[in-house]
Amino acid sequence: MPAGPVLRAASAALVVLLEAGRATAAPGTCSPARVDLRWPGGGQSFAVEVADTPAERALGLMHRESLPPDQGMLFVYETPRRAQFWMENTLVPLDMIFLDAQGRVTSVHPDAVPLDRTAIDGGEGVQFVLEINAGLAARLGIAPGAELRHPALGPGALWPCG
Repeated sequence: MPAGPVLRAASAALVVLLEAGRATAAPGTCSPARVDLRWPGGGQSFAVEVADTPAERALGLMHRESLPPDQGMLFVYETPRRAQFWMENTLVPLDMIFLDAQGRVTSVHPDAVPLDRTAIDGGEGVQFVLEINAGLAARLGIAPGAELRHPALGPGALWPCG
């Protein structure tokens, strides 16, 4: 099949998967295996693996050859801090979404380059980082000010679980 039809078919499949992910959990409910994001005019749900130990955070999404479009990894720190990431041994281009202790997106680093050792600085006050496929944050409209819901957020969450 020529590249044009293949690309159109892949794009259509991505839209179908993302639209299926838009059906977020019911108000007040959360799942440890999902994050819900909301912002003016939009929202999205992703299946996530949670990296909440030093070993899990150090490994992250390294050595994986693909990441389904409706999945990601949520990095959870015990307290807010300056968060810096790099892409060494990471084969999949990623968007990195940095969040504060309340679950508010503070910055988005788009299109992190696979295998790059350049530090990606999320800034001070970061307690959570969501990694998703590169380009999705911009395509969906995820930007600073968006809110995340997940059981790992404490009682001060902007969008509590219940």
